[in-house]
Amino acid sequence: MILLLFVLLLASCGAVVRHQATQQEARVEASHPPEGQFVDVDGVRVHAVVAGLGPDLVLIHGANGSTRDFTFALVDQLKDRYRVIALDRPGFGYTERLSQYGGAWTNKGESLEEQAGLMQAAAAQLGAESPHVVGYSLGGAVALAWAVHRPENISALTVLAGVSNTWPGDISLLNRVNSSRLGGALVAPTATAFIPDSFLSSSIESVFAPQKPVSGYDTHFGPRLATRRETIRANAQQVRRLKSDIEALVPQYKSIKVPTEILFGDADTVLPIEIHGLPLPDQIPGANLTVLEGVGHMLHQVRNDETLATIDRATARAGLR
Repeated sequence: MILLLFVLLLASCGAVVRHQATQQEARVEASHPPEGQFVDVDGVRVHAVVAGLGPDLVLIHGANGSTRDFTFALVDQLKDRYRVIALDRPGFGYTERLSQYGGAWTNKGESLEEQAGLMQAAAAQLGAESPHVVGYSLGGAVALAWAVHRPENISALTVLAGVSNTWPGDISLLNRVNSSRLGGALVAPTATAFIPDSFLSSSIESVFAPQKPVSGYDTHFGPRLATRRETIRANAQQVRRLKSDIEALVPQYKSIKVPTEILFGDADTVLPIEIHGLPLPDQIPGANLTVLEGVGHMLHQVRNDETLATIDRATARAGLR
């Protein structure tokens, strides 16, 4: 009898969590709907924001991100001279996960090569056969994988505060939990349902540090998009395998032949420049590194002119303009 009551209590709690999580997801999707269009890549629906005219430029966002990180400012700043294609990575924003991943009880995430393949195929469907690829943060690692594994489908590469090399230590405990079957099924829904606004605000402040968040960014970005159940699982599972993916990718950087520009802040505490920025010019032939003094991880939001100049240099070096 006691066991039956315990089971019923767990089931009741689970129902409350699922209901609250569903309500939270519905609210954020209503307030922050897709801004672009969808393309089908082998049955996977990919969300893309396309704007402007000029050389094709693909933007790939970072962990816990979406196209909204770019549509806040960068897309409008670029569309006067590029045909900009901002893409949601699998499991983020409004792009679906690859068919072999996803679901409450999975514990595997898309590799960098698989993500790059999906992004490249989506861009090609939109008419960008050999675009200039720009990757920010974890999206930088995806862009590097694109350059390594799809060299015929890229004309220039820009890495903005990107993951590029292995690092000491393990991923966070939260990501370890949420990337597991049990954590993904039980902990992720609880986070979706009950994570407070104060935590999301402090997370944005942390990623902008030492700069202050740009006014209006959080409202436009919609941090609760990253707290939906499937996005929590996707992020944790992709991050879980990131270090081993990077370890396999690094020896292949020497094969990258396209003009490459790298932009990093020397006050980045999310991805330290000593690990992810300084080694990269010696690993990629002809790559150029620009360092922003005193700037943290969100350099593309707080130092717009230098970001645009970095992208334009790679474009010019590739002869695209």
